[in-house]
Amino acid sequence: MSQEDHTTKSLSFKHITERERYTIELLLKKKVSVIEISVLLGKHRRTVEREIIRGTVRMLNTHYEYVNVYCADAGQRVYLSNSSNKGPSLKIGHDHKLAEHIEKKIIKDSYSPDAVIGEIRAKELNFDTSICTKTLYNYIDKNVFANLTNKDLPVKRNGKKRGYSPTRVAYNNLKGTSIELRPPEVETREEYGHWEMDLVLGGVGKGKNALLVLTERKSRQQIILKIHDKSQRSVQQAIDKLDRKMGPRFKKTFKTITVDNGSEFLDSERLECSIKNPTQKRFKLYYAHPYCAWERGSNENANKLIRRFIPKGASITKLKTKDIQRIENWMNNYPRKILGYRCANDLVA
Repeated sequence: MSQEDHTTKSLSFKHITERERYTIELLLKKKVSVIEISVLLGKHRRTVEREIIRGTVRMLNTHYEYVNVYCADAGQRVYLSNSSNKGPSLKIGHDHKLAEHIEKKIIKDSYSPDAVIGEIRAKELNFDTSICTKTLYNYIDKNVFANLTNKDLPVKRNGKKRGYSPTRVAYNNLKGTSIELRPPEVETREEYGHWEMDLVLGGVGKGKNALLVLTERKSRQQIILKIHDKSQRSVQQAIDKLDRKMGPRFKKTFKTITVDNGSEFLDSERLECSIKNPTQKRFKLYYAHPYCAWERGSNENANKLIRRFIPKGASITKLKTKDIQRIENWMNNYPRKILGYRCANDLVA
């Protein structure tokens, strides 16, 4: 028999409907054979037989004797129950290597789910399975992983965007240069050397120490410095120390810095003044509008990352230099979606 000369027919594999179940029940009461029922319904004989087994129940007849009878209602209930348990198989399947990698990156290395998936694709890491960020979030919600739960995620976004308030004038800082006068190349992030600066404070009663956080706008490079307190003097001393440490590289690295109107940043003349030549400026300082944190969005996001390691209310005084360096290194090696899942060190190197 050739491949064309055969008697098998292509079946559509459609499920038996509720109406067809009542038809089966009626035909069985009329003593119609299973083969004849299958022909009338256009189903395979085994499909009809399985349906009869599925919907057969034990009932009392008129003679008060127990008999096995097919009931369309019972068959429909079983069908609906089985359908509710159906679903696509887990894409991650038996890829334990991928599961362990995801758990390590999120739990131990404090990665977000998106950063994990993005890094896998950017670095072309080899796993048997490939999943997207949305699927990973779904798996975490459903407790698919042995050790990973929603409690291990740094933050879960609710998808709502914060409204922006209109810009205002900083009446306590009329001498400072407004962000409105900042060059366009700073806004476009096409040029390296334009930074944002802010403070991260410790908990009340946990000491006066603070972290001075500088974020480069193009590469998202981070520099974190521990200072004695949130005074203008401490901020200036930290910048001066960085100036001495970097030497000639400082002026090439820092072209502009954008800050808020906090009292610690108001002495722009001293902050801009070079320690080697007081008549020259080492960078240009710009001030964002009051209550407009999004104008320093990169810096605000950096502070959120720091809070993964130093929660609000924690003491900064107890932090050692190696602890701060570890956080800085982590941030500079963290893959970011906006950078094509590259890290700051990839762009600066």
